Amino acid sequence: MPSATPSRTSVEIATQPACWRQAARSLPAHAPALPRRGERVAVVGCGTSWFMAQSYAELRESGGHGETDAFAASEFPVGRRYDRILAITRSGTTTEVLDLLGRARAAGVPTTAITADPATPVLTAADSLVVLDYADEESVVQTRFATTVLALLRAHLEAEGALPPGVRSVAEAARDAERAVSEPLAAEVCGAEQFTFLGSGWTYGLALEAGLKMREAAGAWTEAYPAMEYRHGPISITGPGRVTWMFGTLPQGLEGDVARVGGTLVAHSQTQTQTQAGAGAGELDPLADLVRAQRLAVTIAEARGYDPDRPRNLTRSVVLEGRHA
Repeated sequence: MPSATPSRTSVEIATQPACWRQAARSLPAHAPALPRRGERVAVVGCGTSWFMAQSYAELRESGGHGETDAFAASEFPVGRRYDRILAITRSGTTTEVLDLLGRARAAGVPTTAITADPATPVLTAADSLVVLDYADEESVVQTRFATTVLALLRAHLEAEGALPPGVRSVAEAARDAERAVSEPLAAEVCGAEQFTFLGSGWTYGLALEAGLKMREAAGAWTEAYPAMEYRHGPISITGPGRVTWMFGTLPQGLEGDVARVGGTLVAHSQTQTQTQAGAGAGELDPLADLVRAQRLAVTIAEARGYDPDRPRNLTRSVVLEGRHA
């Protein structure tokens, strides 16, 4: 049975609207360290940070701010030239990220790191540092730090006039997140046995992250795909007691496809602004919808008797023996 005392993870999830607003307010202090218009940028991270890198890369490039690629830090294509490497690392101690920053410095490539803890090796590994210590977490499972990073990067694109058409402002996303932390989750979703998360463009990274949160906190059976790939195989797993969750605008015909095989569709977010035609007042910004998926992960974990604050087999940072401490 769920504890009467909220988990630390739940408390941190609920602070996200405030964190996103603080990120937007802090932009003037951090903007000089962030990618400049026209720079060719690689964004790197591990796990959750990698998925946020994917979302930002798509937002930045599609908004016309500059060519942007995203990589898991361990898979960075050594030898490919970039004007800047932007690393996302909550702990500031992750071995793969620190190794990459060291190689970039040796090659003369400017680097920026966004972290929650500057009193770590990343302080000297990166050329520029963006510190979001107010979004740091006690939890092993990342929630508010990752989304706050994306909120800051969205605010920067917004200030630069490079937010892609249809993407809401951070202020609007924070208002939506207030609803996301308080509205009840549907019983058929909380009781489902399997989840397929879908996204398109920048929301595909959110779909990947939602799946990871469910696996980390609840040990749940989850998958994630680009939305238009759903019909090319993943629909085969859908059926009664299984959920298909779409981040952003639902592709035409997908609702009927899910209904035809007996699945439960969740499609409460929208990539259009609320003032645009076709965007209902009840629809959330996709980043706010990720908050709902975070809450679901905690709910299912507790229902299964797991402690979301102490996920199985995980630590706060991956530090490989004999390398960075």
